[in-house]
Amino acid sequence: MRVLLVEDDEGVADALADSLQARGHAVTSVRRGSDALTRHRDADLLLLDLTLPDIDGLEVLRKVRQVSAVPVLVLTARDDERDVVRGLRLGADDYLAKPIRLAELLARMDAVVRRAGAKSAPAPELVVFGDVEIDLGARRVVVGGAEIGLTTKEFEVLAVLAARPGTAVSRQQLMDEVWGDAYLAVSRSLDVHLTQLRAKLDRPGLLATIRGFGYRLGG
Repeated sequence: MRVLLVEDDEGVADALADSLQARGHAVTSVRRGSDALTRHRDADLLLLDLTLPDIDGLEVLRKVRQVSAVPVLVLTARDDERDVVRGLRLGADDYLAKPIRLAELLARMDAVVRRAGAKSAPAPELVVFGDVEIDLGARRVVVGGAEIGLTTKEFEVLAVLAARPGTAVSRQQLMDEVWGDAYLAVSRSLDVHLTQLRAKLDRPGLLATIRGFGYRLGG
């Protein structure tokens, strides 16, 4: 993954860059917001500190979002709730307060890039398995010729799986895409929705569990 790290603290930037490069990421470090505005197009992910010497990080985020959908993960010691809310409203994909735990940072980087890929990839409008029809555009599910009623979250769980028919989807990815963040989602809630989905679809084997990983629709 090509990472643009925007961090004015040279020690923090060097340590992060070394850790990320050791895990196979290509990291470019810059200290100024103006550099981020000219170089973000070459990155798959932007790691953005808010306290920069020339432009406030939130202003950098606002300007980037005017021209690019590149995933942005905010890294900052400014954990005031107002900054968090403003950052998310301006288009940040996630927000991580310093000091940063590397394992969590890596997981969140993967999550925001997956979500960005899911949004950009064209999904089929109609997915059919036997007598089960899932119309993703109309948000309708028909089983045996009769439409069944699903709650919003039930349909969203089903839609994530239906967009990748026959492909295993991890629990974390399901929670990332349906709840927005696997760290905030309650794992038990996913289990409840899947149980309800299976009961309403009433097609044993259609929604398969991949032990220790996640789920697959069909195939």
